[in-house]
Amino acid sequence: MIEAAERFLIVRLTALGDVLHALPAVSALRAAHPAARIDWVVERKWGPVLEGSYAINEVIAFDRRSLLGAAACVNRLRRTRYTCAIDFQGLYKSAVLALLSGAPSRIGFERGWAREEGAALFYTQRVNPAGRHVAELNYSLAERAGAARPAKPDYPLRIPAGGAASVRARLAEHGIEDYIVVAPGGSWRAKCWPPDRFGEFCREFQKRYARKPVVIQGPGEQKLVEDVCRAAAPFAPIVLATSIEELMALLARARCVVAADSGPLHLAAALGAPVVGLYGPTDPARNGPYVPGAVIVSEARPEEISYKRRLSYSPAMLRITVERVLDAVGRLMDTSP
Repeated sequence: MIEAAERFLIVRLTALGDVLHALPAVSALRAAHPAARIDWVVERKWGPVLEGSYAINEVIAFDRRSLLGAAACVNRLRRTRYTCAIDFQGLYKSAVLALLSGAPSRIGFERGWAREEGAALFYTQRVNPAGRHVAELNYSLAERAGAARPAKPDYPLRIPAGGAASVRARLAEHGIEDYIVVAPGGSWRAKCWPPDRFGEFCREFQKRYARKPVVIQGPGEQKLVEDVCRAAAPFAPIVLATSIEELMALLARARCVVAADSGPLHLAAALGAPVVGLYGPTDPARNGPYVPGAVIVSEARPEEISYKRRLSYSPAMLRITVERVLDAVGRLMDTSP
């Protein structure tokens, strides 16, 4: 068992949804070890999401595209002399980073549970996790380090003040305070809803509620958002391209957030916003928003849960109708303050 006043290194480099699914376990670790040092190494672009969290002493940026940057990160880790590293990612790169940190105790998933089985060779303690959701599996690693599994998840996030001020000003330019957010992007097409469906949703939502939805545009999503807006004609949703700090503030204040299985969906849920998640080839019981009250819209058959990164839209996602999503959003609109 790990002693209370220890120095923990959390390794979960990417992606945004997975980083957030590890956060409740890290919060539980903080509750068990209030005096410990807990640092988190993460890819630089996701660092702002974790900055200021009371569960984390320091967020350490990892530059995977730069050998010099990666070497500097390893040197930084070794100087701290961590006593325990916990690898929530289960890849060779994350397991090796835990090893290179110099931590004598390294906790990770057993071979059958690590995303790359060989990663388990680099751990000193291997865990067969309990649970179905990714967040529940992550709790098992924290439990090996002395944490207790809580009754409900805690997401210790802090919205950057600069992002909040910027979003307030940008929304004021459009004269809106009460809004929903539509996030049409996703890391791979098979789990996305087509832009024409999102556009039709925006049009019908504006007809029904007489307010414009806010469509967020991530890096490389300009054409996608243009297609959404084209399909929304003659109505024109508000389009905002944001920094990650602005995105946090925008999602936190939203009346509702509509998205497929993506980083913005999980970030919105972690920030306490009502969410409607659209699911096809990924299992919401394993990868859905890990919060009470999240609404899931899915038409997937069991055999369609595959996690295969196909380049075409999933038939399961294509079976989700605009009317069904409108009904789900309407239920949230009727119950949220």
